[in-house]
Amino acid sequence: MRLELDTARCEGFGFCAEAAPELIRIDDDGQVVLLHPVLGPIELEQARAAARACPVAALRLAEIER
Repeated sequence: MRLELDTARCEGFGFCAEAAPELIRIDDDGQVVLLHPVLGPIELEQARAAARACPVAALRLAEIER
C-alpha cells in the first residue's frame, strides 16, 4: 500500500501528523510532508488513522501498481 497526499486539497491542519508522526510531518512552511509513502504492515494502521483524521480528505491509501 501507498499513502498519497492531494496537495491541492490539503489545508495543513496537522491532524494527520498527530495521528502518524512516524509517517507525516509538517514542515516550517506549514506544508504536510510524507516521510514514508510506501507502507509496510506496521505503518498501515498509522496511515489509516492519519487518513481518517484529515478533515478535508487530502490523504488516501492506494495499491502500489506493479
